[in-house]
Amino acid sequence: MKINKRIKVSGRVQGVFFRKSTQQKAMELGIKGWVKNEAEGSVLVEIEGIPSVIVEMEVWLRHGPPMSKVESLEITDGEVLNYADFLILR
Repeated sequence: MKINKRIKVSGRVQGVFFRKSTQQKAMELGIKGWVKNEAEGSVLVEIEGIPSVIVEMEVWLRHGPPMSKVESLEITDGEVLNYADFLILR
């Protein structure tokens, strides 16, 4: 059974390859969804997959790629939309 989570990642998360690194990690885990920069400086991620890999992705997002500095995650449950890929949105 798949679940959907929307996660707002705050901190130093733009300009540090956060979106590309998130896409690579999601594809490695078989997670579908998207990632995008928000105007106020956060990154928004929507992910779908089985609960165990979603938890693994949440753990990764708490640290992010090496040049980032994640300060907080805001996680909300969403509705499964059956995404086909994991995209970087602009």
